[in-house]
Amino acid sequence: MYAYIKGEIVDITEDNLVLECNNIGYNIRIPLSVAQRLPGTGATVKIYTYTSVREDAFQLFGFLSKDDLEIYKKLIAVNGIGPKGALSILSVMSADDLRFAILSGDAKAISKAPGIGNKSAERIILELRDKVHLTSDTTSSEQIAGIDTQSGSEAKNEALEALVSLGYSPSEALKALKQIEITDDMDSGAVLKQALKIISTI
Repeated sequence: MYAYIKGEIVDITEDNLVLECNNIGYNIRIPLSVAQRLPGTGATVKIYTYTSVREDAFQLFGFLSKDDLEIYKKLIAVNGIGPKGALSILSVMSADDLRFAILSGDAKAISKAPGIGNKSAERIILELRDKVHLTSDTTSSEQIAGIDTQSGSEAKNEALEALVSLGYSPSEALKALKQIEITDDMDSGAVLKQALKIISTI
């Protein structure tokens, strides 16, 4: 119904935003991650919205980017994950973190969201693995699967396996590895050492 609403922030709570536009105050449900990034009251913001219409409720859900909105739409299309469940997930994970978790099969990371159990997390992974893609500046789907044709691929894949064996989740390991510029003369030990330093700061 509404692609976005641009207006003045009147009130913010951890899960709701009141945005005034043309003398109308809109109640917009938001994830905690959005609430934490919003400027203070009185500021003007552009919120991308999704309209949920049910027999007993008419609600607006809002996000700061089209990317967040699109991943939210994919989440609510998963069987058993409603608007509130999807909002809960995006309250504890960014859109990119969620993509990493889905593509690496990290159900544990997704199930950290309140109200999302391990079975629901596995269902999200199963239904969305072929529907989500990482942006070009992160890690490709081939790398997620352990197939990396770029330089240093063998060292990177060995480091990935080592990190997972040390108890780090696949998504944590991949986020660290994507920040390392791997050269041909680096072995897996050197890559692993850098990755551990990065993970300690995340």
